[in-house]
Amino acid sequence: MGTITGHGMTAADIVARHARTTPDGPALADPRTSRTWAQLDDRVSRLATVLADRGVDRGDRVAVLGLNSVELVESYLAVLRRGAICVPLNFRLTAGEVAFQLTDCTPTAVLCDDGFAATVGTAREQAPSVRTVLTLGEGFGALLAGTDPGDWGDDVADDEPAYIMYTSGTTGRPKGAVLTHRNLMLHAFLSITHLGTAGDDRVSLSGAPLFHIAGLSGMLPTLIAGGRVIIPPSGGFDPVATVDTLERERVSSCFFVPAQWQAICAVPGIAQRDLSALRRITWGAAPASTTLIRTMIDTFPQAMVVTAFGQTECSPVTCALRGEDSVRKIGSVGTPMVGVEVRVVDADMNDVPRGEVGEIVYRGPTVMREYWGRPEATAEAFRGGWFHSGDLVREDPDGFYYVVDRAKDMIISGGENVYSAEVEEVLAAHPGVADVAVVGVPDPHWGETPLAVVVPADPAAPPDLDTLTAWCADRLARYKQPSRLALVEALPRNPSGKVLKTELRRLHGSV
Repeated sequence: MGTITGHGMTAADIVARHARTTPDGPALADPRTSRTWAQLDDRVSRLATVLADRGVDRGDRVAVLGLNSVELVESYLAVLRRGAICVPLNFRLTAGEVAFQLTDCTPTAVLCDDGFAATVGTAREQAPSVRTVLTLGEGFGALLAGTDPGDWGDDVADDEPAYIMYTSGTTGRPKGAVLTHRNLMLHAFLSITHLGTAGDDRVSLSGAPLFHIAGLSGMLPTLIAGGRVIIPPSGGFDPVATVDTLERERVSSCFFVPAQWQAICAVPGIAQRDLSALRRITWGAAPASTTLIRTMIDTFPQAMVVTAFGQTECSPVTCALRGEDSVRKIGSVGTPMVGVEVRVVDADMNDVPRGEVGEIVYRGPTVMREYWGRPEATAEAFRGGWFHSGDLVREDPDGFYYVVDRAKDMIISGGENVYSAEVEEVLAAHPGVADVAVVGVPDPHWGETPLAVVVPADPAAPPDLDTLTAWCADRLARYKQPSRLALVEALPRNPSGKVLKTELRRLHGSV
């Protein structure tokens, strides 16, 4: 069993504590298997030993690529217990995209599902730092059973890096946000302080994938409280199966993106389901209509509706809208979380008057340490001593914030961030494309979807959407690929040459 450390506090330390106090208590469950605290702690220690035996040292990076599962959580925790830095990878990425992230963070080892072994093998050809690849499928259990759990009494300081979470900026190239143990643990404690715990059973479920900060960070308050985390399967979202799980497992708190909530609320007979254990329902990661929020309130009258707003670099939630305010201040992202300092500023870091639009900037213990290996990007993000979000907001007279626009032209499709510059770079390389801009346009299911506005190289033979989608197939994850196309003679630009994307959204938003 892992030893409780005194120098700091990590998620792996929390597991060790619960294993000592409530060893037979339920900790994790997915559709295939479950773990008690004692089982979880033992397997995490054994995998930490395996990593150490394979040459993973303190501070090394370990990339993890897999679908949602108990084993995926065990992998994350084992990396933390070893004192290494965990790098969750999005399972939707192509081998080329995975290779970029591996060459950027130079991991010593990769843990992956059997189904992604080929992707990792291809990506590894460009990543010489990777010395070991371990698969989490058949043989994984036997590997752990044949390994001594060891004595993991060495302290891991809470100011050490815990995760590198990849996100993107205006350049479209992914950057690794370095989150420390302190960032994530304080975020969890502050969330509990700000929102409380939900229900006596403290059973949580997140519809976000575990490679996403909402899925990873979202389970920590439940783990701290000694509750039970239900891990849903990855892949196509099934609203009926989800409601079945909420009912069967007596879930008290859950998170889904708006597109998922829309499908859940539309499940036939949901009013007759026994969802009385549900005490808090949270949405975020994408815009939600006021109609959907009202539907959620009506569908789950016993539950507090929470709007969560933030970003990966902030662990992630910075503002929340709670309970009765969900109606009174509908459309707002709420007020700052406990421990998060906020300003709304102009381009020169002057505070703008309340009610006027400015960029929301942050300071506090949940803000990331840096972008991995990107000192210039880090300095730019923290200019003036505050972290710059890129989100444009206004503050009302009561101190509630409303998002007006996203300064970086980011598209949020089904809760996934799509960065237009990255998609534009791929499309611009197609021989049939002379010029291109990508913007987000409203979509009834995904909230937003990428629209490619293309100036064809040959107006007499312009590329069609199928052609461009095929071009993107092995270059971009599917959710990043444009689902709509508009052909134009020229892109609107301002005098300095910048594409007027607001004009594109206005002209082509209904394409």
